[in-house]
Amino acid sequence: MRQVIVIGAGQAGLSAAYYLQRQGLSPERDFLVLDSNEGPGGAWRHRWDSLTFGTAHNIHDLPGMELGIPDPTEPASKVVARYYGDYEQEFGLKVRRPVKVQTVKGQQGALQILTDNGTYTTRLLINATGTWDRPYWPHYPGRELFNGRQLHTRDFTSADEFRNRSVVVVGAGTSAVQFLLQLNDAGASTTWVTRTPPNFTERTFDAEWGRDVEHQVSARTKAGLPPSSVVSVTGLPLTDQYRAGIEAGILRSAGPLKRITETGIELDDGRTVPADAILWATGFRAALDHLAPLKLREPGGGIRMDGVRVLKDSRVLLVGYGSSASTLGATRAGRAAAMQAVRQLGAEVRLAG
Repeated sequence: MRQVIVIGAGQAGLSAAYYLQRQGLSPERDFLVLDSNEGPGGAWRHRWDSLTFGTAHNIHDLPGMELGIPDPTEPASKVVARYYGDYEQEFGLKVRRPVKVQTVKGQQGALQILTDNGTYTTRLLINATGTWDRPYWPHYPGRELFNGRQLHTRDFTSADEFRNRSVVVVGAGTSAVQFLLQLNDAGASTTWVTRTPPNFTERTFDAEWGRDVEHQVSARTKAGLPPSSVVSVTGLPLTDQYRAGIEAGILRSAGPLKRITETGIELDDGRTVPADAILWATGFRAALDHLAPLKLREPGGGIRMDGVRVLKDSRVLLVGYGSSASTLGATRAGRAAAMQAVRQLGAEVRLAG
């Protein structure tokens, strides 16, 4: 039985592994990192190639090893996969992959982790599975009737596929904005649909801003409510590129979506828009289905947290959930989880003695 198992080798998971090692725990012997991907990079390895390092937001350094200054024209997926791979090797983290966790069960004094590559037992679990595997598709009347193509952020590969096509982009986050600009550059005709007006802000995205965002998002998790999206708190950075898009009419919302028809959409104000494709840039939800047997959720649908510790089962530490779902908070959450795990393990040893 391991002392700690970390599920997920994205930013939060690697940060947790680094700090576990710093506290004297040894990879393989004391803790394991399990990852479902074929190689390093976490969710970043799945991003579309047109998302370059220069246009990607919030790629932060991992603890103990700087990213450096990569070529801004290189795809972010390749930059991060290489960086994470070098990081794993530098610190000897010995990530096991591909290992798909199927379910986690509680038993006396331990947690049992069932995977497609065997069963593991551990005293504590640091869950860092993020959100990439849980794309959110909101329900709108008529969605099943649409004759064109529907895809989610997770499915996007290239704007060139939509040249000379009419595309409706649904969502008010950073991905939606980036898609609109890329699609326009590729020769597509776009319509932007948002439930509320886009929240562009000139506030500097600094450490103080990050703490404020985390405080607002974590307030919901402390109350046992599902976390709101980080972008709903952060807003969209009003960069020069985005200003130009607004002035050109590309980044102007047509308003809320009422329903979907066979050939397009109908807006709340009654206007109809023909469309060849609908791109749902509507975000993700925490990928926590494997934890369902532990019954961690509150009546409000969320998981009540004290920092990174789950109140219903203190053996489970969640990172990449709530405020730590942003890359800004992931490294700090990984450290917090590792330190909490070491404290709990120390307490167990003292009690046993």
